[in-house]
Parts: sequence; C-alpha cells; structure tokens
Amino acid sequence: MASGEDDAIGEVLVEADRLAARVRELAAEVSADYRGRDLLLICVLKGAVFFLADLMRHLTVPCEVDFMAISSYGSATRSSGVVRILKDLDAVIEGRDVVIVEDIVDSGLTLQYLQRNLAARHPRTLEVCALLIKPDRVKVDLATRYVGFEIPDRFAIGYGLDYAERYRNLPYVAALKQ
Repeated sequence: MASGEDDAIGEVLVEADRLAARVRELAAEVSADYRGRDLLLICVLKGAVFFLADLMRHLTVPCEVDFMAISSYGSATRSSGVVRILKDLDAVIEGRDVVIVEDIVDSGLTLQYLQRNLAARHPRTLEVCALLIKPDRVKVDLATRYVGFEIPDRFAIGYGLDYAERYRNLPYVAALKQ
C-alpha cells in the first residue's frame, strides 16, 4: 500500500530498507551478546510480531520464543498508563536469559510494568530490544539495551504498528495523519 492510497498515512518516518538494515544490525548485536547462552525472546503482541520475525531470521544463536499480549491503548492514540495482561507467557523464565522484543516505547509506562512483572519471575538476565522509541514521550527511566530508531512524538503506524488494528502490513513506519 503506497502512502498515497490512504489519506490516514502521513510522513514516512523509517523507510523499509532502513528497517531491514537496522534489524540485521540489532540481530548481530544480540547474537554477539548471547553466544553460548540460553536465549528466550518474549514478543509483545501484536505489534512486535513483524519485528520479531525479521529479528529471529538474522540471529545466529539458538533461541526460543514466547508471547505476551498486554493492553494500554485500546483504540486510543495515547497510552492510558493502565496495563492489562491479555495473554501471559507459556514458558517459565526463572534462570533464563530473556530479551523482551517490543515494537515501540512511547511513555515507557507499559514497558516498565512489563519489566517489573517479568523481573519478579527471576530470569537470569532481562533486557529490552525495542524497534522504536519516542525520547520526547518517555516518562520513566528505562534501561532499553537495544534500540532500532528514535522517532518524533507522532503516532506511528506500519511494520506491525496499528491504528484501530489497521496499517500493520505497511513495510515501513509512517506517521498517522490526525
């Protein structure tokens, strides 16, 4: 879908080729850091699925994957700060090296909640790999080890990110026209 085909798709924030290149770089960093270790990737549904799939294809270390679904937006364009776990992990993470794979860090409140929740389950290590971060919006001090891109404070769609469940299939990240 080209940006001219839908009036809601605004400025392209990260082009498809830049996404692909950065995901390969992130995979190389993760692979180097977790060589010889028992890596578990936790994908935050639904938005991070596209990023996770591409990231995993480029990892050179064995890994497992599990999924969590959490909600803090509903159909709004700003995080409510109220987090609900809609789907919890199947795997036990105690003693494991865990990397949370997240699509976007906005206020950071959802990720902070998730980190606290998972840390209470006693993983060996717990890190975050976020495709996008909005530095102007982050309200909490977060240790985000791997970051793909910093983007401006715009509502982002594409490459897994949605607005009311639409636009996830765009091969790039764009701003939603509002």
